Amino acid sequence: MSLKTGGHRSHFMTGTALTLVLIATSSAFAQEQSAKPDEAEVNLKTIVIRKADPNASTSTTDPVSKVTRSTMDRFGGIKIDDTLRNEPGVFTRINGSQPGVAVNIRGFEGSGRVNMMIDGVRQNFRFTGHEASGFTYVDQNLLAEIDVTRGATTGVGGSGLSGSVNFRTLGVNDIVDEGKQWGVLGRASWGSNGVGFSEMLAGGARIDAMGIAAAISRRDSNSYKNGDGIRQPNTGQELTSGLFKTEFGFGEDHHLALGGVFYKNDFAANSYDQTLKNNTLTANYRYNPGDNDLIDLRVNGYYNHLNMTYNASVNPPFSSAVGREITDKGLGFDVSNNSNFTAGDVNISWKNGVEYFHDKITGANAGVNPSDGRSTAGAVFTEAKFSYGIVDLTTGLRYNFFKLDGDANDGTQLVDRSLNELDPKITLAVNATDWLQPYVTYSHSMRAPTLQETMLGGVHPGSVSRQFYLPNPNLSAEKLRGWEVGVNMAKNDVFLADDTISMKANYYYMTVKDYIAARTVSNNLMQYVNVDGSTHVQGFELEANYDARFAFAGIAYGYTDTNMPEQMPGLGANNYMPDHLLTLTAGARFLEEKLTAGARYNYVSKGNNTDGTKTASYALVDVFANYKFTNNVDLTLRVNNVFNKTYTPALNTSGSGQGRTFMVATQFKF
Repeated sequence: MSLKTGGHRSHFMTGTALTLVLIATSSAFAQEQSAKPDEAEVNLKTIVIRKADPNASTSTTDPVSKVTRSTMDRFGGIKIDDTLRNEPGVFTRINGSQPGVAVNIRGFEGSGRVNMMIDGVRQNFRFTGHEASGFTYVDQNLLAEIDVTRGATTGVGGSGLSGSVNFRTLGVNDIVDEGKQWGVLGRASWGSNGVGFSEMLAGGARIDAMGIAAAISRRDSNSYKNGDGIRQPNTGQELTSGLFKTEFGFGEDHHLALGGVFYKNDFAANSYDQTLKNNTLTANYRYNPGDNDLIDLRVNGYYNHLNMTYNASVNPPFSSAVGREITDKGLGFDVSNNSNFTAGDVNISWKNGVEYFHDKITGANAGVNPSDGRSTAGAVFTEAKFSYGIVDLTTGLRYNFFKLDGDANDGTQLVDRSLNELDPKITLAVNATDWLQPYVTYSHSMRAPTLQETMLGGVHPGSVSRQFYLPNPNLSAEKLRGWEVGVNMAKNDVFLADDTISMKANYYYMTVKDYIAARTVSNNLMQYVNVDGSTHVQGFELEANYDARFAFAGIAYGYTDTNMPEQMPGLGANNYMPDHLLTLTAGARFLEEKLTAGARYNYVSKGNNTDGTKTASYALVDVFANYKFTNNVDLTLRVNNVFNKTYTPALNTSGSGQGRTFMVATQFKF
């Protein structure tokens, strides 16, 4: 049936050895230092507080954002894009037919420019076509929170060029409250305009130092209509997902967690019915002795298996790709240790480690995509924060190494490419007051070419003009150099007793060299190449929130200016973010804060197209209300696109935006 038509090796050994030496040095130093009580490792039940959160984004100089579960409940429910697109400096490539999420940070998108992860596991699936060059597949119902880092990262997860996004799924602690032996968490929702029903049920138990949890989720949606009432074909999906998590405590110092997240979706995109399966397995160990601040050792191992299959054509002229199958299997680990100590009047926090990831692509009838290729990515890193008086100095160094090998051009050309680079990062911050912290950062980052870019080959399916694609085993890595100046602010009791205000703002300027994009090299021959010269990206990001309990308001704003090379349509997609992105949120609480109601205004300005034209601007309004019957049961009502506006989303692959949509959702936890 038509689904939803309505419906290296030396580099690694050297890196590992260096990391083990660093970790051993920390441990040896521990024997010479007096132990300090660990004051930070106290687990408390989550309660509602009226003070600024010390764990909020304003407590770090890194440009980070956190999408909490409550934010997803308030604005999500249809696609993860709905919440991510409202974070400063963050956008997504969107396709109503495509359930995967492709995150764009500061105008960089696809092919690993943003490191997308599920529970810290790198999602390395790539696909060359008229679409984003890389998606992450995860069920929003199973998410606990989303962590976004914009810009270079020295430590674990720092393999992206412009940032990273980690989709953290539910764990035992999200289901079983502290002090309880068991717990149940349920979510159910219904939406008009094709959204349909969605259900999730999770259960968990904890006995002494052992915990276990599992969840299952289901969603069945149909094609939606735009503001003019025109149905957008192939915008539904049939999604089934689930997870399991286990935790084991060995004494007070050792902790082991095992988990798995499973995803299966049937949908129609790129002219074909598709079945996609994505399975993620994790094993996480932590050794954190409470009487030694020099040891906080973490060892994480993981495996990811994604399979994409084209079943049948939903567009009769296109049928040559029926039976296409692409599989990506990834295996990796990371090891790190964090030490905290003093040297005179200087407090030092020192983190070092290594990470490694290897994946293999296989396929049948893969088109221009490689059907036999292997990639290896790894790094050795160290980062130290020195705090003296009101000054914090953070220095980081990351040694990246990459290797690509496989058969290209239908097995007629061997690709064997190795790359490495040393990337520094330094941040100077001044804690001017207990609530104000300006900072400046300089950083390097890199992105190695992907298997798809290096091993592109074949002929465009069904092309009358016979467009031919050539591999390029000599591609250089993209290199980014960036400056950032910013300020953090978090203050209580500003205008009223117990109110809170927080703000995170920054200006960044980055230059990019050897940017990779597809180009016509001769007649109908196309190839990925390193674009000559350097280009720039600059912008401003602001996130500010005010909460007086009876009322609250927030603003998220991003400005982007760039002359980055354009992507060739058909071998990637336009990734120019709109010039201005603005989200305003306001609301109030009533009936002893049992009832919360408010609205969100989202403005998207004009942006650049690859052909030099401008995309159209638009503005959308959503309203929401949430009522808590008890602390464990609530009901949410929401209307998206209240004025039923007809619009084309920015960075949209195909189709029109969703018209007015009513949603009702409930969540319970016992």
